[in-house]
Formats: sequence, structure tokens, C-alpha cells
Amino acid sequence: MTAEPGLPDTLRDLPAWTPGPVELADLELVLAGVYRPLTGFLGSYDTAMVIAGGRLADGTPWPVPVTLSVPKELTDQERVVLQDPEGVPVAVLRVEEAWQDPTSRDWRLAGPLEALRAPAHGPFHGLRRRPDELEAAEGNALTASPEEGRPPAPPANKLAVAVRDPLHRKQLGQLRQVAERLGAEVLVLPLLGGEHDESLVRALLGVRKELPDGAQIIPVPLPVRGDGGDAAVQEERDVLLRAHVAAAYGATHLLLEHEVEGTAIPVVVPEPWAYDADVEVWRPVARIEPDHVQAELTQERLNELLDAGEPVPDWFTPPAVAAELALARPPKLSRGITVFFTGLSGSGKSTVARGLADALVERGGRTVTLLDGDVVRRMLSSGLTFSRADRDLNIRRIGFVAAEITRHGGTAICAPIAPYAATRAEVRRMVSAVGDFILVHVATPLEECERRDRKGLYAKARAGVIPEFTGISDPYEDPDDADLTLDTSRMTPDEAVAKVLDLLVDGGWVRSA
Repeated sequence: MTAEPGLPDTLRDLPAWTPGPVELADLELVLAGVYRPLTGFLGSYDTAMVIAGGRLADGTPWPVPVTLSVPKELTDQERVVLQDPEGVPVAVLRVEEAWQDPTSRDWRLAGPLEALRAPAHGPFHGLRRRPDELEAAEGNALTASPEEGRPPAPPANKLAVAVRDPLHRKQLGQLRQVAERLGAEVLVLPLLGGEHDESLVRALLGVRKELPDGAQIIPVPLPVRGDGGDAAVQEERDVLLRAHVAAAYGATHLLLEHEVEGTAIPVVVPEPWAYDADVEVWRPVARIEPDHVQAELTQERLNELLDAGEPVPDWFTPPAVAAELALARPPKLSRGITVFFTGLSGSGKSTVARGLADALVERGGRTVTLLDGDVVRRMLSSGLTFSRADRDLNIRRIGFVAAEITRHGGTAICAPIAPYAATRAEVRRMVSAVGDFILVHVATPLEECERRDRKGLYAKARAGVIPEFTGISDPYEDPDDADLTLDTSRMTPDEAVAKVLDLLVDGGWVRSA
């Protein structure tokens, strides 16, 4: 596609491309000067050097590859307009290199970026600041003369905490203690790009009164990078990138739970804190009698409380944070869920899916939407062929609709063939970002599916009339991540429905009859 007509004539006919979520975040941070010294997306040599040794080709420390994937047809372009998901042009990439990643085989473009407008995609843009905006505001505050005497000197230190989770009472106490010891201003950087960005920022705003005076909260789009490979290495690189971001905003120290070498600014590790059950406060462990230390609420236990709809104790977190936790993770009985059936044509998945939908409606308490394969083909995916690309697109459309139903607390029951593991995994990721996902493999043998073939599809496929037919001329990839496996040749439809209901009841999503 070409860029929108509202652009200058010199850019109007350029091809346009919408980067993925991580690339959009990188784009925004490059344009804002947060990723300095980077001015654009990296080429093959810089990328290889970063992956191998954490440095750019010129020796500058840099922890993660900042690259842009594109379709192959864009690799012969000299300039490309980059736009947000709503089609708004954000920047022009001047292409200096088109290269193919040797591991993923993806095509990538490298080169400097020219800003067209400030990015406006994503939540809480009103709170976001570029580093130069922050510097200008601080400079203006210092030059404003007080009524008497000289302007106050700025604090020598600025302590940053970059978080993907809310700050509970323990972390708030540690933050105040370290800031006081350093004589530092506090900069809280909520890192956006997770499942519940809005709740994270609201939770931090809700405890603003418990932060040190003058603390600033500046959201930063910095998703977790799913590069594959060793999880520990990815976590370390994520921490190193957080330090670069904090340094760009003028931080002199970064608060972390453990030491990390090679950060752009020094790391400060707080002393251990615990809840003193005797005086009912959080404070340093060294000041608490051993028999007065109350066990900390684990993440597993916190999740159990939220899943059951039970209150999060006030001793653990402030009420404003508890309220946001409950919004981000509703009780299972009212949480959105997708039950995704997959199996060969004729396996019985549509019959079981319809039976499950009817059973849930009869029990009440949940809104139910059935997305059956044949119905979706007529209403949502009319015009698609049965090529692999179109079949994948059909499943993605089902996944998108299911995720939206799940996001709003509904129950989506899907029953496509969905033969490919990668596409099923993509749907699981979409849905799991907003609710819960259950995969049911209806593993009825091929012979039984052929025997049941009322439409004569298998016979046509074996005769070559229908090309790329799953199970005959095209593969079905058996799931290795199914939450339940059914063989409808060994049970009645009612028995199969009962097994799915038992799974939902045992998991806490449905009340027992």
C-alpha cells in the first residue's frame, strides 16, 4: 500500500508498512531520543555484534537488537513510511540496508528515521514525556527565582524504578528508604507492552501519595522481547535496556532486586524487608524479631485469591492497587474464556461444541458465543479459499473475535479444524493476553471421520477433486498442548460434553450443577 494522501508530495507515493508491537515501541523510543545513540533500525553487522557481545559495531554498549521486519517486496525500496496500527504515518525510514536474518529468515530493513509526527498509539500518552521535555521542565523550574535567595540546587541523584508490576507496600517502603539514603528524586517508569498496561499505570497513580515527594511517573513503551533463546539471557538484556532507558531520562541510579553487571547507570539493591506481625508494619528484616516475621504473600497465593474473588489483604498492598489487581485478573467465575476445539473434519467437534454451548446457557451465569467452523466460513470468512494462507487467516479471524469476546468477560466456543500448531499457538497468545484459553483436541481417528462423512468430502479429497484437504492431502498437526483430549468414537456426545464441563468446573470457570 502507499502512504496517505495528506503527506507531502515527496512522500505521498512511498510504500507504507505497519511494524509489529515491539517494533512500534522501538520506533517511538528512537524518535523520542530514549534509545540514544540509536537513530534508526540496526543493520546486519550491528545486530550480530549486539547479539554476540552486547555492543554496536563502533563499540558502544547496547543490549538488544533493534530491528525492523518487513515483507520481501519492500526490500528494494529506498524509503518506506512507517505507520501505527490505525494507519497514521509516524516516520520515514531511509533504507541503508536490506538484509535477511540468518536464524528466522525474516527480511529486515535498516537505516535512520525521520519523524513525521509524535506517535499517538497506546494508552496514557498524556503522561508520556521525551527526555528533552523532562530536561526542559526541570531547567525551567531551576531558573524560576524564589522570593528570596538563589534558586535551590537540584538533587545530586535521581533514583529510577522501572516496573512491569505494581508496587506493593514492601516495594514502596524500600523505595522510600533508598531514595532518602541517596537524597534522590524518584522516577517511576511503568513499562508498557504487557497484558494490563492500563491497570499498571492506574495502580501506580493510585499510590502516588505513598511515593517520595516530587516523584514522577512516566510510562514508557517497552514490551518484553520474545526473541527466543535462553530466558536468563533475555531477562538480563531486558534489565540492561531498562537501565539505558532510565539513564536517558536523567536517572543516576536504578533500583533492582539483585545486582546486574554492565548497566548504563549504577544499580542499587535495597536491604531485605518483611512484614512485622508484632507492630503490623513493613520494615527492614534486621529490625524484626525472627518470630515476628510474617511470610510474604507469594505470587501463586495472590493469584489464588484473585481467581477465587477473595480480597487481597491490606497488609500486603494498598487498596488502590488491590482494586486494579482485581480488575486485571477477575475471578474465574466471571473471567472471559475461550474454549477452542480442534480436530479433523467429521471428528465431532462441532457437535460437542454446540452441546457445551447449550449446557452453559442452561446453567446460566455466562454469556456464550459459538464460533463454529462452517458458520464462520459463511459469515466471517466468505471469499477465502482453502489454501494454507487462507486457512490460517480464517483461524486468526476466529481468534481475534474470540479474544474480543473474552476481553469483555464472555465465553467464546470455537470449533474449526485448525490443523496447524503455529496458528493455534497464535490464537492462544491473543486470547491469553485478555483472559483464559482452553484447547480441546477432538482426536477421533481418521477412519471414523471418513465413515461419518455425510458431505462426501473425504471421498472427493481421495479422488483428487478437493486439493489440500486436511488428513488426506494436507497434514493435521496433533496438539501437544491440549488441555483435554476426546475421542468421540469411544463416547457419546453427551459424555464428551460432560468431560469438558468437568474440566471447566474443576478449573473454577463454571459452578458445579
